[in-house]
Amino acid sequence: MQLAETLTIPPLATDLGLEIIGDSTLRITGINEIHKVVPGDLTYCDHPKYYTKVLASQATVILINARMDCPPGKCLLLCKSPFDAYNALVRRYKPFSNTMGHSYYAGHDVKIGEDSVLMNGVVLGDRIRIGKSCVIHPNVVLYSDTIVGDNVVIHAGTVIGADAFYYKKRPEGHYDRLFSCGRVIIHNNVEIGAACTIDKGVSGDTILGEGSKLDNQVHLGHGVVVGKNCLIAAQVGVGGKTRIADGVCLWGQVGVQKDIDIGPGANVLGQSGVTKSIPGGQTYFGTPAREVREVHRETISLRRLLDPKEDEQKTN
Repeated sequence: MQLAETLTIPPLATDLGLEIIGDSTLRITGINEIHKVVPGDLTYCDHPKYYTKVLASQATVILINARMDCPPGKCLLLCKSPFDAYNALVRRYKPFSNTMGHSYYAGHDVKIGEDSVLMNGVVLGDRIRIGKSCVIHPNVVLYSDTIVGDNVVIHAGTVIGADAFYYKKRPEGHYDRLFSCGRVIIHNNVEIGAACTIDKGVSGDTILGEGSKLDNQVHLGHGVVVGKNCLIAAQVGVGGKTRIADGVCLWGQVGVQKDIDIGPGANVLGQSGVTKSIPGGQTYFGTPAREVREVHRETISLRRLLDPKEDEQKTN
């Protein structure tokens, strides 16, 4: 992000309570992450793994959480939490814009909390409850009886509370739908990306736990329960009635079978297929998803069987 006006370091450091190390006369012309920096940019680093990389980068000013020598032509701003300081600057110089207006449709008995923002094209069914300080972006649809907590963000085009994909096959060959009478409940501090689809329960509730974050184009089937502080990346699909415990990470394009359990802290790598319940605290990969070290050992063994000369070359 390039700034409309250049920033000087001393007043910025004073305002945010930062210690200056290096050349305080430098000017800040942009704010960028480490992978995108150009000369004049401010960036941040809060992990020792990346200290060397950020100090050698083109960034001019670096928010950092460790005292160290400053390279020539740079300035370090020492702070306890570079991540938070960086976010504060982004919010200040690229603030949330609410110029799209507030033209939305609301059904009967809808309650919206203080400081919540609903943008153009939002559709709310009957008996909707939305908490405080929420942001609901354009063209979001909340079906009837959906409950949304405080500080929730829902991005454009998401549909929450559609009917369960639940049918009975008749002897004649056609399908009859089981009518859904459940709800979707979204707890506080949840963020939901664009174009997600979250179905209501057949008779119970589909639940997103506090602090969980969904990327774009995620689908949660009927009655899915997601615990607290989970991360679900783009194009994940979760079958109905599955229970996902706290702190689970499902990375891109993971597919999850219906009516299974994923244990707390499980980490499922991209494009895996979870076909049965898995314990928490481990990393999984593949279809069916297995503990990643087991998959790696099997891959290495298979490679050795197919090409034994490869091991000989490495030995020599």
